[in-house]
Amino acid sequence: MSSLSQLEPRPVKSSSNTQDDIVYEHIFDAILEQRLAPGTKLSEEALGEIFGVSRTIIRRALLRLSHEQVVIIRPNRGAVVAAPSVEEARQIFAARRVVELAVTELAVENATPESLARMRTMVQEEQDAFARGDRGSGIRLSGEFHLELAHMANNTPLLNFQRSVVSQTSLIIAQYEVGHQAHCSFNEHEILLNAIETGDKDTALQKMTEHLDHIEAKLNLDGDSASTDLHVVFSGVAKQRRGR
Repeated sequence: MSSLSQLEPRPVKSSSNTQDDIVYEHIFDAILEQRLAPGTKLSEEALGEIFGVSRTIIRRALLRLSHEQVVIIRPNRGAVVAAPSVEEARQIFAARRVVELAVTELAVENATPESLARMRTMVQEEQDAFARGDRGSGIRLSGEFHLELAHMANNTPLLNFQRSVVSQTSLIIAQYEVGHQAHCSFNEHEILLNAIETGDKDTALQKMTEHLDHIEAKLNLDGDSASTDLHVVFSGVAKQRRGR
């Protein structure tokens, strides 16, 4: 697994981002990149020290993540990264299939040359990340591909649901993937984009179904890995703060 010490912190998207937006994005990305292991305790004190913000800001970010079901807030015991059970994992994948097919159908209808070009660039970046052995970045870009597909679908409720199930899927992969098998998702992403670009809805839906089948086939759901040390996971943030 890649650690954040090997990666530059993700740039702030706009000057209007609040402190809890920034904390939220860093934790969300760490989950998407599988640098935060399922079950990791998210200490408000430790995170406050890492990000240089108050515990109130940390609580707001963790509450947002709990709404997406990737963080569990336990009364009087603090927050932890969700660790889905086998049954929960199966339910999450079933839900993801529903939302991904709806997103794909709408993406075919709403795709533009600009959005397709943006996604092809993302696929190339994903391929480059895996080629240089940066698995964490590759996994994040793979997840962001699906979020960008939801943007292309132009449906905000679906995008919000997609964001939740993609991050939950990343947790499931971190918990249940067998042997960190080689990823070939960028090839499947390219094939899917080709079908979307030609307006071939049936083929696009078929390719998305096959893609999800391949992701699920890599998991052992008959029954790590990421780090549980918050200072290791977010070491890049601390370095960036010291360098100011």
